[in-house]
Amino acid sequence: MNRLARWARAEWGLLYVTVRDTLVGRRLRAIPMTLGAVALTAVVQVVQNQTWGYGPVQYLGAVRAEDPLWPALLRTPLSLFVPALDLPVWGALIQILFVFGIAEICLGRLLTLVIAYTATLTGTLYARVGIGLGFDSLLGLPASDARVVDTGPSAAVVGLAVFLGWRYGARRTAGAVAAAMAVEVMLKGNLAGKEHLAAIAAVVVLIAISRLRQPRRRRPRPRTVPGRPGGHSPAPGPHRSARPVSVTARARR
Repeated sequence: MNRLARWARAEWGLLYVTVRDTLVGRRLRAIPMTLGAVALTAVVQVVQNQTWGYGPVQYLGAVRAEDPLWPALLRTPLSLFVPALDLPVWGALIQILFVFGIAEICLGRLLTLVIAYTATLTGTLYARVGIGLGFDSLLGLPASDARVVDTGPSAAVVGLAVFLGWRYGARRTAGAVAAAMAVEVMLKGNLAGKEHLAAIAAVVVLIAISRLRQPRRRRPRPRTVPGRPGGHSPAPGPHRSARPVSVTARARR
């Protein structure tokens, strides 16, 4: 039990402390975007199950690979909050509340939205490429998938989980998420599973970009001294003190 606790602390300790301290201090005020996303998803679910609401929701938020590209791209932002009709809505609500909430606290709203929509958009575009490749290709999809309604937060949730795992040191968790998606593709080979892998690939690219930018942000800048050639202050030599000597200290010598 102690070994398991130590492993959990090493894997999720930093993530847990960050979320806990923020929620203790600000409570639900820390995740307004997440609460809005949960509310929007719940409202869309109620509306699309009404006879008068199904059509507008499909027109505004349903994405299919057979649709023209630009209308599909315009529907992509809302499609993230349109629950799949063949899945229980509480699953989508829990995913958004849990993963989006942690991401909003740990990554900030802007980065959370960037990762979520990058993952969702990558999955949407992959569906078109996969259908173009054909079912015989390793990365291809059957032509019938062009008519599948592609909505829901799952691609965004998978992408955020992988990025959070990398950013906060939960590398095994991020690897487990990616492995689970690969197993899903091997067992089912469906559109959703392959879109999840495409979303993970897009997030890996974002991680690589973030890693390349880190050394540049952390590189110290030399101090400048007006009137000195080159503008840089010299490093203190072996017989030169880097700390100024006070007047009192000089008088005592």
